[in-house]
Formats: sequence, structure tokens, C-alpha cells
Amino acid sequence: MELIGEVKLLGDGYAGGFSCGMSMCSSDTFWGLKKTGSADIGKERVDTYEDDRHHILKVHEKEDNAAKRVFAEFVNGSDKEAVLEMIASFALSGVKADKIHRLLSFWSAEGKLKTETIEDLHLEKSWNGCSTRVFKFGNVGSMPVRKYFPFVALEDSESGHFVGVLMGLASSWQIEVSCKKAQEFLVMGGIADRDFGHWIKKVAPGESFITPDALIAEGNSLEEVCDKLVKAQHPDISPVDDHMGIMFNEYCTSWGNPTIDSIRKQADVLEGKRIQYFVIDSGWYGLKNDWAESVGNWEVNRDIFPNGMKEAADYIRSKGMIPGLWYEMEVVGPHSPYFDKTEYLLKKDGYPLTVAGRRFWDMENPWVIEHLSEKVIKHLKDCGFGYIKVDYNDSIGIGCDGGDSLGEALFNKVQGTRKFFKKMKEEIPDLVIENCSSGGHRLVYSMMEIASQASFSDAHETKAIPLIAANVHRVIRPDQTQVWAVLRKDDDRTRLEYSLINTFFGRMCLSGDIYDLADWQWDIVKAGMEFYDMAKDIIKYGTTTLQQYTTNSYNNPTGNQLYVRKWLDKELVLFHRFADSSDNTYVIPEGKRVLAEFGRAESDFSANAMIIGT
Repeated sequence: MELIGEVKLLGDGYAGGFSCGMSMCSSDTFWGLKKTGSADIGKERVDTYEDDRHHILKVHEKEDNAAKRVFAEFVNGSDKEAVLEMIASFALSGVKADKIHRLLSFWSAEGKLKTETIEDLHLEKSWNGCSTRVFKFGNVGSMPVRKYFPFVALEDSESGHFVGVLMGLASSWQIEVSCKKAQEFLVMGGIADRDFGHWIKKVAPGESFITPDALIAEGNSLEEVCDKLVKAQHPDISPVDDHMGIMFNEYCTSWGNPTIDSIRKQADVLEGKRIQYFVIDSGWYGLKNDWAESVGNWEVNRDIFPNGMKEAADYIRSKGMIPGLWYEMEVVGPHSPYFDKTEYLLKKDGYPLTVAGRRFWDMENPWVIEHLSEKVIKHLKDCGFGYIKVDYNDSIGIGCDGGDSLGEALFNKVQGTRKFFKKMKEEIPDLVIENCSSGGHRLVYSMMEIASQASFSDAHETKAIPLIAANVHRVIRPDQTQVWAVLRKDDDRTRLEYSLINTFFGRMCLSGDIYDLADWQWDIVKAGMEFYDMAKDIIKYGTTTLQQYTTNSYNNPTGNQLYVRKWLDKELVLFHRFADSSDNTYVIPEGKRVLAEFGRAESDFSANAMIIGT
């Protein structure tokens, strides 16, 4: 297996093997590049390739914990403009594999593992090696985790070797697996190319283009590879958010209809219950009962918050919690005064880009950035909010006007969003940022590394929560994974325990009928919080060693799920029963005992959590 470079320039010939239109790899651009040198600079290795026209491709590879962080750099050393049609962030040649692992994802159904053989994918080489076999997948738009995560792992059953790749692109991306003459694969990925994502990039003489990076890890199991990929991520955690504090979000309490009275009532109930954050979700702005179509109208609704949001934030702080506020700052709805300010909005083919009644700010426009700095950053500062939930509820699609191509403009606009995230932290250093996009549509590390935590999903009350929460561990850090436990007044002990144990996969977030719970129900919640506190370090620092379930359905799960995470001499064991389930068969290792336990998995849709140690 070898890390190489892959690039295609406009005007150069495409590869044969019946691959044109499926792949831009192995083009005349690629074959014209000759390796001219390698250099080791500290932990970074740079391989340099150049062609006769003085086009230079540099492949950067840097150690990052037990993984490698790689990217490519194209330098136009010629005296003519060069136009990129494709450039890979990573390209691995000579990969031996018989199985391919991917993570499927839709709204409220993130992270489902799909394992296929090369026969399933029809990737067996042709009988004489003249035909290229290509399997290509990815995402087009500004919701990068939609249909798939930008992840692939290849397994060689004969040797037991795994190689996994994770990309952090927050806009259109692609991953491609191909073979031709031998039953070994070229695995490449990066920005979705001209064929897949309408992307081209013009590079003037003397200029360069650097790709987004990718993470690569090798190991002896899928769990080991994923653990290395996740631990190579370096999030910008707020200083006040370094101990995995518990949060409350009132969305599943008010369903987008918060008021100052409801906020006071909830804060009174939560006082003294060890909640660090109290987040006011959608509906505090614009027109009453119109939160979705009022986005972009960030004027406080004075009918429900007559004295503004500072009163609510101050009251939450008086009860010992950090106040948080919801925004969907990149879009404007039809009931926003900016819906027709098209000079500041994204366009496609000259028309305002409209999706399900929403339009999108141009996040590269200086006026937009100044406007959002006033409406978002200044408002958070003036009111004393220490937490922002940034939501994003639809996709731009294939791209927009304003760049060398639709795809290149999309890439730049999303980079503008990332810059605004960083601007928020620069101006409010302790700000806790929650990365949300209808739940999990932005669970990529380029977004996770500029946030403290993320909504793992919008699956607030579904039976599949433990499946989703465990599966997303393969691509994001558990200590950034905010999992909801929605508490209802009619919940019995079994349901309460099931909901609370779900949160032990990551960060505990409570919501629901908190002021209608009986004392005995609060006793169960308190016991769950105490167990969570004991499990925090295992969640944060541990390694997932077992992730096993017997169901193929998220909507109607059957059987059991067993999850084990280890740290030092302790293990966190989470066992969930679904429909038609059986008892837990987990065997406590010899010499160890149960240090703490919560929940009783005695029936279908029940759960049990244990901390095992010496």
C-alpha cells in the first residue's frame, strides 16, 4: 500500500478502461507527473511530483497520534492558467481487501454500518485486466453527512489488516475504490470532482491550491481503526466545557414555543440538580408559533419575552446554570425582513437559491458577516449567554454562483461558515458551541474541531437512540456526542432507565416534562446522573472494544445491543434489549467486579449499565 497523488487538469486526456464519466483517476495528468523528491520535516513527509509543464503536486503526510493526516498541494509553476477538474486529498494504491465498510446516514438514522464484499460491489477485476472497476460514493451539498459519512474502511480477511479513511469536508465530497489490472485497489477521496460535484478550480501562474485534509489509520479490527481516526481529531473545547457537564434543552418541553414564564418554571425545577447548561431552543424570535419561517428575523418576540432575552439569561444564571440560545444563522425564512435582500443571498443561475421556502446568506459577503456579528455575537454578549446551539436545516445542493464553478463556490461559502464559527470563539473565548444540522448532518471533523459538542441526531425519543449513539462513535468523539434523554411524566422506571442509559454513550442532555415528574421519577434521574459522573472518564478517554447488535432495523429494532468501552482498568458496559430480546450474555472478566450499576434489563426495551473494575 502506497500513498500517492491524484489530479486531473482540464484539457488533458481521460483514462481508458471504460472509466470516463465514472472516474477521473489515472488520466494523462497523472501519468505526466514524475516524482522529483521526498523530504522529511519533523513528523511530516512531503513527496513532490512535477510534469514537463512545471505543474507541481505535493503530497503531505503527517503523523497524528496513531493516525496520519494527509493532504495535497497543487502548485502552478507554468506561465499559463491551470484548471483543476479533480484533486485528491488522499490516494492509496495497492490496497488489498475483500470487504468494504461504510456508514450510511439519513435524518434521525445516522451511522448505520454497512459491510459489503468486493463481490457484492462487483469489484472483481476483469478477466484480462483491461476494464476498470469503479465504486464511487459521496455527498453533494452543504449537509456533508446525508446518505453517507465521508468514511471508508477496507478489510483484508486473509491477513486481518484494516485501513480506514475519514474526511472532514463540510461540503461536497467523494470517495472512490477502483481496480484494473490486479485485484488490488486504488482508494481515493476529496472534494467532489467535476463529474460528481460540478467542481473546477482555476489556478493562476505562481499560485497554488491546497486540499482539505483526510485522516488515515491502520489496524487489526474496525474498532481499532475507528478509535485511531477519532482520537486524531482535535476539537476546540471551551474551557468551561472540559468536564462533560449535563445539559437541559427545552425543545422537547415547549416544542418551539418557549416563553419567559416557561423558562422560569423550568429553571426553578432544575435549580440544584447539577445541570450545567440550560438551552433555550427555537421560537424565541420573529413571529409567535412560526419559528421555522421566521429564521433570519432575530428580533426577540416581545409577546413571549417582553423584556428581551437578557432577562431569561440572567434568571437561568441566578439558578446556577449557563444559559444557551438556539440560532440557525446561515439562512433566512419567508417571514424574515431579509428574504428579498437578494444582493446578500446565494444565487444559482442568477436566481435566489430557495429550498423549502428558505434562502441562504452569502457567508463570504462582508455585509452579511457584519450583520450576523451584530445579531448573533453581540446579542449573545449583551445578554450573557455562554452557549450557542447552531442549527442548519437544509442543503444548498450542488452549488451556487460566485466561483469558478458551482461546486467551487459551494466549497468557499461553507468555508465562510467555518470562519464565522471561529469568529464567535475569538470574540467570546469561553463560548460553548454546539454543532447541529437537523441533528447529525454536519458530524464531520472540520466542524467538530471548531465546536465543543454536537447533536448526535434528532432521534430524540426513538427506540433506535442506542444504535445511533453507538454507531457515530466510529467517526466522532464520544465526549462531543450530545445524546438526549427526553423524560415524560408517564414514563415508568424501565423507560426512564432506558432513556438515561442512552446518554452514557456521550454527553447527557435532558428534556421533556421535567416539571411534571414525580419525586420517585426524579430519584431515578438523580441515580442516572450519579452513574454518568462515574462513567465520564471512560466515555472521554476510553477505547471502544465491542459494538455488537443483532438488528438490521432502526425503526423496529429486535434482539440486543452490547457495547463495551475500556479505560485503564475499568470497563463501561451498556446493554440494551429491543423487541424479541434475550438476557445479557456478557461475562465479567476474571478478577473484576461490578463497581457501579444502573438499570435492570429485565424485559424488551429495557437497559442495564455497569462499570466493571478491580
